[in-house]
Amino acid sequence: MNLKRILSGIILFPIMAIILIFGNKYLVDVFISIVSIMSIHEFYKAFKGKAKPITWPGYITSALICFVHLIPVEYILPAITLVILFNLLVLFTQVVVTNLKRNITDISISLLGICYISFFLVFLPLIRDNLENGRILLWYVFFISWGTDIFAYFIGRKFGKHKFTEISPNKSIEGCIAGLFGSILACMIYTVICNTVWNLNINYLYILGISIFLSIISQIGDLAASSIKRHCKIKDFSNLIPGHGGLLDRIDSVIFILPFAYFLLSII
Repeated sequence: MNLKRILSGIILFPIMAIILIFGNKYLVDVFISIVSIMSIHEFYKAFKGKAKPITWPGYITSALICFVHLIPVEYILPAITLVILFNLLVLFTQVVVTNLKRNITDISISLLGICYISFFLVFLPLIRDNLENGRILLWYVFFISWGTDIFAYFIGRKFGKHKFTEISPNKSIEGCIAGLFGSILACMIYTVICNTVWNLNINYLYILGISIFLSIISQIGDLAASSIKRHCKIKDFSNLIPGHGGLLDRIDSVIFILPFAYFLLSII
């Protein structure tokens, strides 16, 4: 299993890195739109037998990410609000016209998928192309997530003795604390690189605060995905990526960070 995880990472990471580093904003929009469609499909499929989510608004919303950079910057956040409101209207209309064949649980899961996946993911291209030095700052999101995951996994596995939550029995308090330090270490190293190589003059104290805050959010995101899988009684969202599970299993902590990172990194 570890070999499969390593090989999958070796194959997939360069593809993602090439797209995010060298791709133009429209290619990135299409890439994130595809990731969103695949992830929301895994999310809805997880509830099979427990609910009947209305899937087509989620797929359409994910597809609309392709066009995010056709919207003027000042209208992006109002546009996101409008799409959420329109989705809510469409979903409640489905309850009315089907005479409760679709119920509140169904539309709640439908809207959760849209907000949790589509609207969180849309902040990735917004960070990359709408923030000053966004192509550089975006990597803070990944380093925080990866630093948290790697340190939490290895330190927790070696020294973890106190369980953190029943949502994920393998997680320990020691691992969670180690994850915080992993995030700080990764961010500080990357900040040194940013300041020396690209002369960005990023404040280390501010990055310290961001790394701690976003690491906590990353761990909440991971537990949020675990709580969904426990409710649905599944181990992984799919078996798309050998050794990792589904696409949503791989990005669950990253997508939770993105909207918070967008506002925090815009201050740098």
